[in-house]
Amino acid sequence: MLAKRNGSEPQHGRVVVVTGASGGVGRAAARAFAARGDRVALLARGREGLAAAADEVQQAGGEALVVPVDVADAKAVDDAAQQVADAFGHIDVWVNDAFSGVFAPFTEVTPDEFRRVTEVAYLGYVFGTRAALHHMLPRDRGTIVQVGSALAYRGIPLQSAYCGAKHAIQGFNESLRCELLHSGTGVRTTMVQLPAMNTPQFDWVLSRMPGRARPVAPVYQPEVAARAIVHAASHARRREYWVGGSTVGTLLANAAVPGLLDRYLARTGFEAQQDRGEHGEAGNLWSPADGPHGRDFGTHGRFDEESHPRSAQDWLSRNRARAGAALAIGAGVVAAGRLTRRVRG
Repeated sequence: MLAKRNGSEPQHGRVVVVTGASGGVGRAAARAFAARGDRVALLARGREGLAAAADEVQQAGGEALVVPVDVADAKAVDDAAQQVADAFGHIDVWVNDAFSGVFAPFTEVTPDEFRRVTEVAYLGYVFGTRAALHHMLPRDRGTIVQVGSALAYRGIPLQSAYCGAKHAIQGFNESLRCELLHSGTGVRTTMVQLPAMNTPQFDWVLSRMPGRARPVAPVYQPEVAARAIVHAASHARRREYWVGGSTVGTLLANAAVPGLLDRYLARTGFEAQQDRGEHGEAGNLWSPADGPHGRDFGTHGRFDEESHPRSAQDWLSRNRARAGAALAIGAGVVAAGRLTRRVRG
């Protein structure tokens, strides 16, 4: 389904594909790309969420193409990419964001459940990347953004399948990046590592915990991630972006004292991922929670009151040159002041 901006003529911005676009970070990113005038292809399983996301893309100033697809199906992803190319002519940016997960101790996750999480959260990225490259390499241009997590480096309890998938994406993307650099192509890949986000996933991911699933604080709004993803899509020569002070702190601590972090998470990781209260709706591992008999969950989860709408660390990361210039000017002013005081003295 192709939807034009408010019934007007199509936009002429970039062609962007976003997987997992029916809710959460993917939906916020789709809206952010649309605000730049981009044409956005929305890929996900849930038709209710996709329809609502398409409306938001149009309202933001973009043009939307809805493509229902399960990213665990390689042929379906290839077909979806071809549908985008047929509709928009080419693909400039591909954002891999679709995922699934299970909140439970590893011993309580069945083999089929672990396999399904891996197929969606890891192989979905592999299949999406392969489909994107099929269209980008002949044009010698394009950008692939892998949406990752601090959990790509630091595993935590109760999310073994998801952490395994994020670690796998990290290794896969590094290998691919080396191959692209070796080939001399103009196609780029980069990865954005996110902190805990206020998305609906905690009410639709399969959970076997006694409490209601929640992100580990501090929590950030999906729009923080969306700004980083849009920036990364335009600055893909940088291999990786870390978003949020908690991501930076976690990755640095894991590099310096991983054993100490193991023990800390063993003590705190179980309680930090649960709230008291009943579980949310049924898990979406096998079928979308926003399918034909479901509802649209939107972009935000239930943690608005505690979520940060901005990240100073992310702003500094995206504006390193500007921040560096400001620091240099500040240092110059301080030095000039000291020199003036010495002369007067």
